[in-house]
Amino acid sequence: MQTIGLLGGLGWKSSAVYYEGLNRGVEERLGGLHSARTVLASVEFAEVTELAAAERWDDVAALLVAAAQGVERAGADFLLMCTTAYHQVFDQVEAAVDVPVLHLADVVAAACQEAGVSSVGFLGTRFSMTRPFFTDRLASHGITVHVPEEKHHQELDDIVYGELVHGRVLDTSRRRVVSVIDELWDAGAAGVVLGCTELELLVKQADADIPVFPCTTLHVAAALDRALAG
Repeated sequence: MQTIGLLGGLGWKSSAVYYEGLNRGVEERLGGLHSARTVLASVEFAEVTELAAAERWDDVAALLVAAAQGVERAGADFLLMCTTAYHQVFDQVEAAVDVPVLHLADVVAAACQEAGVSSVGFLGTRFSMTRPFFTDRLASHGITVHVPEEKHHQELDDIVYGELVHGRVLDTSRRRVVSVIDELWDAGAAGVVLGCTELELLVKQADADIPVFPCTTLHVAAALDRALAG
């Protein structure tokens, strides 16, 4: 089994979902008392968030590069960034280490292609929906990406940061998000990408009439495939 490096703390609840998913996955695949070999570096989320808000992306990259290099030195065979938004500095992190880094968008694009879906809606935080770093990476694989209209961006941010990160999963919010998915479907999306961990707590496949691609779940599955390939 290869050792999976986790670049986490962005925020810690998302990292916990990754850690649990990896260990449950190994247990399910291998049985018995098996668990995942992992190395985790958890950064201080407030510090990184403040730098990002000030558009100090070189400083964000420096912090995450240092964390990634620490994980590599600790024995990781490959890395995951346990976040969507901070894939903004993926290229800097990837260039600073000598082990592979599994880009979340590459994993999601592969799942879309396997499902025969070439046009998706992308739901996430306002930041992830309005910056090109993630949607462009999906598009580089031949995936057409539809983003919700701007009028929905603040609402989705409020649901993620005001409710889901605090463990509040509300039926009213689920209905609102599903209505946005329906709009994306009307706009031509044949599937929908849940672009942050917290949205996976709210929306399941049973809630939508088109295929749902949950980023974190897919990232974890790809890491398990790689770690257990030998």
